[in-house]
Amino acid sequence: MINQSLTARLRKIKLVILDVDGVLTDGRLFYGANGEQLKVFHSLDGHGLKMLAGSGVVLAIISGRTSRALAKRARDLGIKHLMMGVENKAVAFQKLCQKTKFAPLETASIGDDIVDLPILLHCGFSACVPNAPADVKKRVDYVTKQSGGQGAVREFCEVIMRAQGSYRAALQHYLA
Repeated sequence: MINQSLTARLRKIKLVILDVDGVLTDGRLFYGANGEQLKVFHSLDGHGLKMLAGSGVVLAIISGRTSRALAKRARDLGIKHLMMGVENKAVAFQKLCQKTKFAPLETASIGDDIVDLPILLHCGFSACVPNAPADVKKRVDYVTKQSGGQGAVREFCEVIMRAQGSYRAALQHYLA
């Protein structure tokens, strides 16, 4: 449940930062016969991101891994801020805020592991998936009900949109 204090913070969100493995995917790593990485993404998450972007929130991905599949998925979703192969997420977060000119408190992020804490601890609204380690779950504002790669990102997007009052307009588009 989102309280009034979190709702006030959610209303200020202008940039959403996503981790990938364990958040946009279920966290398992698949390799093809030639060593290529295969990733499985959920369409509910993708549509949630498109709705969120349609409401005016900027999307970004910061991932420790480099993947052609991820680059393609980011292009398909219209995500212009893609940082892959990141070793230091704190530095990447600072660079992204400078590039987009958004203050850290105007950002929201969702992660799944301790490597995501440098962002989760300094953004305006933080979330993680339910199978994140306890050291992550106790430090975020929100733990999704849905698992990574199974609608967690969609849930995260809807939480932001509902707080900002944009969810109903997005839904109306489909009900008209």
